[in-house]
Order: sequence, then structure tokens, then C-alpha cells
Amino acid sequence: MSHFADQLADSIKAKGTPLCVGLDPRFDMLPAAIVREHPDPASAYERFCLQVLDIVAPLVGVVKPQSAFFEACGPSGFTALRKVLEHAKQLGLVTILDAKRGDIASTAAAYAEAAFTAFNADSITVNPYLGRDAVEPFITAARKSGRGLFVLVRTSNPGAGLFQDLMCNGRPLYRHVGDAVAAWNRENIGKCGYGDVGAVVGATHRAELIELRAALPDAWFLVPGFGAQGGTAADVAAAIRPDGLGAVINSSRGITFPFKPDAADWEARIESATKEAIAALRAA
Repeated sequence: MSHFADQLADSIKAKGTPLCVGLDPRFDMLPAAIVREHPDPASAYERFCLQVLDIVAPLVGVVKPQSAFFEACGPSGFTALRKVLEHAKQLGLVTILDAKRGDIASTAAAYAEAAFTAFNADSITVNPYLGRDAVEPFITAARKSGRGLFVLVRTSNPGAGLFQDLMCNGRPLYRHVGDAVAAWNRENIGKCGYGDVGAVVGATHRAELIELRAALPDAWFLVPGFGAQGGTAADVAAAIRPDGLGAVINSSRGITFPFKPDAADWEARIESATKEAIAALRAA
């Protein structure tokens, strides 16, 4: 059983890019040809995401399905999500289940089991608001099977500062969360020098990204907000360490929906958007 951080490092090295493709399927944005063939949203999401995976797998090493869109479809959506994660693993991709779970005791343990056993994801996003006892079941479950976590620290949404910027003992709250993540991460370091408890740090807060990179030198960062949300390659470059590792830079809409539904060449546009994002990150 290999360490999650080593799996992630190997995948990024193999493809030569930290780019992660986020899978956020939206029914009104899907290719019209897929919707005609699959009028049921869950079936359409599955077909679209499987085709996206086939397109991007030769180019990137990491993908991040957003569970909410699948969950909204009910039981058939859960089945679709499972198949998408399974196909990603068959293609050799590292998977991040973006579910932002956060609860305590047996409930947190059940969420972890769902992520790592039922869905067989390599990692999951976790909300730390309830404290260590909310994160502990995820850490325990992850380490039993070589999986990982990404804990929300400084998020990319416009309202993030409402709580995350509150001053506590002379420092903003997100710095205290960052310190906790650093401590949890140091408990289990892989051969690559990184741990298995990473931090979610948004691309739209460049100064905080630089600050947190210095404070968490051996933690993987999951960096959302690149692309459609406004984060640029220059903004996210600070998350990547000199060895080219340390960060997973996510782009969702910018890669998966660079077309209008009636576009016949939507697959080629996704491939082109992926290559453009990779080139931008390399240039930065």
C-alpha cells in the first residue's frame, strides 16, 4: 500500500503538470448530443464525465468530481458517481472526491467509509469547523488504506472572509486552521517529503496563498479558483514548490465547458482548453 502523497507526486511527475480537472456536470451546459441520447440527468452526467476523463487522462494526473451534482440526481446519481470514480482509477488518475464533509464520531466515520470504500476515492475534501474530533475519523480511515484529505483552510469564494478572516489571538482564523493542518500532516510523511493531510487554499487569495505555502511547506495544497473563477496562473504559481510539487491546481468550468451545448466539436475544445491551462501553468 503506497502513501497517498507519493501517489499524488508520481502522478503529477508522470504528466508534468499540477493541473487537476474538476468534474462539475451541469445539465443545461452539457453537449446537446449527449442530452438527446441521455435525457436522464444522472445518465447524462455519467456519459459526459466518462468522455471527459478519456480526453484529459493523457494530459493530467488528477481529477476532482464534485459530489453535489451527482447527489442531486438521487440514487442513480450515486451510481453514476461511483462509475466515474472507477473509470478515473482505471485510467490511472488520482481522484479527489469534493464533498466537503464535516461531522463527528460515528457520522464522520460513515462519511469516510462512503468516500473510501463505497466510492473508492483516493481522497476527500473535509470541513474542519467542528474541530479535531470531526477530522480524526477521516484521518484514521484514510491512513488504513493509503488515502488522503484536503482540509478547507482559505477558500476561494467571495464570502470566505466572513469567518476565515476573523482575528483570534492576533491572527486570522484561517491561520489557526492552517497550523492544525500542518500538525496533522506531519504525523504521516511520505517518501516524497509531503504528508497525507492537505489544505484547500483558493487561487483568488494570492497573498494568503504565499503566506500559507511558507507556513505549510510539506503539505499538499488543493487550489480551486483557477480559470473561470478568476484565478490566474501567476496567482497560483506561489503554491507550487521549486521541485514542481506541493500543489494541485483545479480548473472545472474553464476546462469542461469551453463550448456551447450545440457545438459539434466539444471534445476537441475540452482537449484544447486542457492544453492551454497546462501551458499557462508552465509559463508561470
